Amino acid sequence: MQAPHPQHALAQLWALAGLPQQALEHIHLEGDDPILPSTFAVGCAAQASLAASALAAATLWQLRKGNWPAVQVDMRHAAIECRSERYLLVDGAPPPDPWDKLAGAYRCGDGRWVRLHTNFPHHRDGVLALLGCANERASVAEALLNWQAEAFETAASERGMVVAAMRSFAEWDAHPQAAAIAALPTFTLEQIGDAPVQALPPGDRPLSGIRVLDLSRVIAGPVCGRTLAAHGADVLMITSPRLPAIPSLVMDTGRGKRSAALDLAQAAEHAQLLQLLTHTDIFMQGYRPGGMDDMGLGPKALATSRPGLVYVSLSAYGHQGPWAHKRGFDSLVQTAMGFNHAESSIAGEAAPKPLPMQVLDHASGYLMALGAMAALHRRATVGGSWHVRVSLAQTAHWLRHLGRLPGGLQAPDISAAEAQPYCETAPSGFGQLTAVRHAATLSGLPPHWSLPAVPLGHDPAAWW
Repeated sequence: MQAPHPQHALAQLWALAGLPQQALEHIHLEGDDPILPSTFAVGCAAQASLAASALAAATLWQLRKGNWPAVQVDMRHAAIECRSERYLLVDGAPPPDPWDKLAGAYRCGDGRWVRLHTNFPHHRDGVLALLGCANERASVAEALLNWQAEAFETAASERGMVVAAMRSFAEWDAHPQAAAIAALPTFTLEQIGDAPVQALPPGDRPLSGIRVLDLSRVIAGPVCGRTLAAHGADVLMITSPRLPAIPSLVMDTGRGKRSAALDLAQAAEHAQLLQLLTHTDIFMQGYRPGGMDDMGLGPKALATSRPGLVYVSLSAYGHQGPWAHKRGFDSLVQTAMGFNHAESSIAGEAAPKPLPMQVLDHASGYLMALGAMAALHRRATVGGSWHVRVSLAQTAHWLRHLGRLPGGLQAPDISAAEAQPYCETAPSGFGQLTAVRHAATLSGLPPHWSLPAVPLGHDPAAWW
């Protein structure tokens, strides 16, 4: 089965967003899959999701000024941006590898495979404690031979660790979480409260005057914030001094944002966040479903205290089904849902074979941005408070059903040297940063980042 034209994939997303169909007349997409070595339409997914977010920005501009900017997205550039962390340079050199030495795939005693995500110290230490072994790959590999793959996945998840057993598509389809995901659209946008119409604030960019609180980490959520900033939003990233971070990802996704630290377990700092919220348009977070509710920061609570708020939630496995509260990352969702098995089967390999980009992360980030801007459009035309929900698993389900490219694994990769023409170099809080430019162009409104990436906690937790 051949992948659909990216315009069709874009139209699917646009219909879900509920934005004016006329907008689709003002976008041009270039390029075709396979753009990277994969049997999945990863280039189409990258281009369509990024293009949808750019077209949403154009739609907000049309709402402001009455005219449509022309939007253009090249698939190769979009694919490179959906691997932006791979091409990052700091003072001309690659940053340290973000992957922990234990992260990766291991065979268990039943012959099946599991993938461990140990990039955060508490996840690594939890896995080592469960296995009762040393912090060495050989020791982990030996200990896992005493486990069955799904039994270890379950035991690790019950302890808050992030592990996935590799499944085929057939095995995933038989899992109850698969049915829960299949019953959901690619993303959801629902009204969660009443509020009067709020016009977009004045400004010379699509998101001028829009204030965004970004409480997310790693890739997907931060990509959403970075995208909103590229179209002119004022994005304030809020991180906890108690939570770990991956420095290279902070550098790459922090462009265009200010960064403040708040410990929400402290009453005074929790109150400070609530004060910020009174002047916030978009609140986005990437914690497991229910985590924000436990802190009094759930969508309905915040929509009550700040009518007109757009609340954006990201999860790993969706907000319905037995895995709704399960933690996860892109690489693990790929493994659990059948992608790694499907790729390895075509390649004739036994070990899990990952997709050539963290496409679930990046595409989910653009879908979050699309949903946020669609909600702003609704707020400006009919009023209300809105909740956008995106999950890596829903994005994965969408990707799977875009179609397959049987010969796709033979496509050439894109080297760092080949990606350089799509990058820009500028000063940052970390040194000279060379990073991928935004892949969308809007006539007369070039997306760009007005602020450099800065270290976590660099700025006060306040609006200007």
